[in-house]
Amino acid sequence: MHSSGSETEHSQSNFRLMRAEDVDRVFAIDKDIYPFPWTEGIFSDCIKTGHLCVVNEADSHIIAYGVVGMIVDEAHILNLSVRGDCQGQGYGRQMLLYLLELVKRASATRALLEVRESNKVARKLYASLSFEEIGTRKGYYPADGGREDAIVLAKTLP
Repeated sequence: MHSSGSETEHSQSNFRLMRAEDVDRVFAIDKDIYPFPWTEGIFSDCIKTGHLCVVNEADSHIIAYGVVGMIVDEAHILNLSVRGDCQGQGYGRQMLLYLLELVKRASATRALLEVRESNKVARKLYASLSFEEIGTRKGYYPADGGREDAIVLAKTLP
């Protein structure tokens, strides 16, 4: 799924809030990269309920997106994804750093997230940005033939 000549590879990207009209494109990416994607309704509800929903766009194409729920001073990163043909180019790191900056400005003192135990690439990214393992949620994710555990990670924000 990775291509070595993506049209967005050398384009200037920009972050902005996700809009209702983005949901179909975001859902198409989620459906393409995950065997158990979120529904369009989940993305729409996240926008409607005031979650922090951000896209990174280049040349009118969404290349990454993130969804964060805030509870008092804690940010829960609910979804952070990169379009399949743009993975491995640093867009996940850029999105995560952008989200962390936004939640710090919103007075968050800690960020939490869950990651599939099998998702070694994401786990390496989170570790490189000082997220620490604080627990496990047994059977958290749907998986082929059953359920997969989630590793719960947290990062204290300065």
